Amino acid sequence: MGHLSTHMLTHLLVMNAVVPLVVYGLSRHHQLPRMWRLWPWATAAQLVLLWGWHSPAVLSAALQHMGLMLLMHVSLATAAAMFWISIVSMPRRESWRAPLALLITGKLFCLLGALLVFAPNLLFSGAHAGLQSTGHSLADQQMAGMIMLVACPLSYVTAGIVLAGRWFLSLDRPGSLNG
Repeated sequence: MGHLSTHMLTHLLVMNAVVPLVVYGLSRHHQLPRMWRLWPWATAAQLVLLWGWHSPAVLSAALQHMGLMLLMHVSLATAAAMFWISIVSMPRRESWRAPLALLITGKLFCLLGALLVFAPNLLFSGAHAGLQSTGHSLADQQMAGMIMLVACPLSYVTAGIVLAGRWFLSLDRPGSLNG
């Protein structure tokens, strides 16, 4: 794996595995803030940050400057935490919104992955000169996209199924939509 695919794998492990597992663990111990009403803003923030950080000029700069890369990882992890907390903290009567947020986010993550896979050349122009020596190539960019295309649907679809199932099961229980 090259530099960009390793970078993408790090993002996905943090945003789609570590953060959701920590949030789920906190929810099991009733230690989550009730932020569910922020789900549209958390969804938008996560998408804006993801697409903004992965715009060609910004990502090329971040790949060359460790401080900027650290800021990218921290801001994306923070946005992911806000997103997952808002999703997991939804009361059962409102939990139909969670699969909607997961669908929107998952689709736009997959679109970015598809762009990386099917682009006919490197999307990060600064990479042509300086970053190829760090392992950034068209093949590496395509691998980064494939990692996104495989991992994102797995995490978002799995979470969507679990949360939709929770909501549907609550419809069977009288009075269970109150909390």
